[in-house]
Amino acid sequence: MIKHLRSAADLDAATATLILDTAAEMAALSGREVKKLPALRGRTVVNLFYEDSTRTRISFEAAAKRLSADVINFSAKGSSVSKGESLKDTALTLQAMGADAVVIRHSASGAPHRLANWVDGSVVNAGDGTHEHPTQALLDAYTMRSRLGRLDGLRVAIVGDVLHSRVARSNVLLLTTLGAQVTVVGPPTLIPLDVAAALSEKTQVSFDLDAVLPDSDVVMMLRVQTERMQDSYFPSAREYSRRYGLDVARLAKMPEHAIVMHPGPMNRGMEIAPEVADSPRSTIVEQVANGVSVRMAVLYLLLGGK
Repeated sequence: MIKHLRSAADLDAATATLILDTAAEMAALSGREVKKLPALRGRTVVNLFYEDSTRTRISFEAAAKRLSADVINFSAKGSSVSKGESLKDTALTLQAMGADAVVIRHSASGAPHRLANWVDGSVVNAGDGTHEHPTQALLDAYTMRSRLGRLDGLRVAIVGDVLHSRVARSNVLLLTTLGAQVTVVGPPTLIPLDVAAALSEKTQVSFDLDAVLPDSDVVMMLRVQTERMQDSYFPSAREYSRRYGLDVARLAKMPEHAIVMHPGPMNRGMEIAPEVADSPRSTIVEQVANGVSVRMAVLYLLLGGK
């Protein structure tokens, strides 16, 4: 098993499958009356979050606590970081405290890779800038496999703001490793010409959502990250929704077995209609629940679980 999970590129097919299989075992245990396992008793997991987060931070905290690890939540706001402390100095502090694993979310792409040079424990990337979010890709893959029974050969459309999406990058890398056929869809301004080639030579690019829907087993809608946009990438929210939003009419164009995904949080009415987000074919709430099982599996395997 690998020591760090900094990128979906760290995972070969065998390792990724091991994590998904272990997550399935963790999910089965969650149905017990007592959900906690003693697997990581005496280990310390630090959640080091330089960006605001709700789902990811709580998910990692729940995962560590269910494995009986000691959890330290570190938020940049109100800490020494606000006084100018560098990432390296913070890392050395965590090292001195004996952190066995550090889960980091940072606005700078590459921060988890730097952190891994400064601590002896395992580093898990919980999102770095516009780079990657590997555990989100793992929970998405787990959800697809749970709903559709396989990953090999699945046709997955990833739709929307690919340019700013770390979720898209990690999903392209992981899903192609596991044999899925991935097509990224969106306006040309939000899909750089080299993005598919840089991520995977197996990835296809389309600017026409309606043409892709009938052949897709999975449609993953991405949040339009307006907070990261310094320029105008499309004429208006209404125009974006008309061209690339998933509404009821477009849902009807998908195969009957196909599912709809979204990493959250959603811009309801923009990239996805409320009726679609809340439909039986949506896995959005399921993805959140699966995230705890997948992150339990990651922490368990990284910290020496057998």
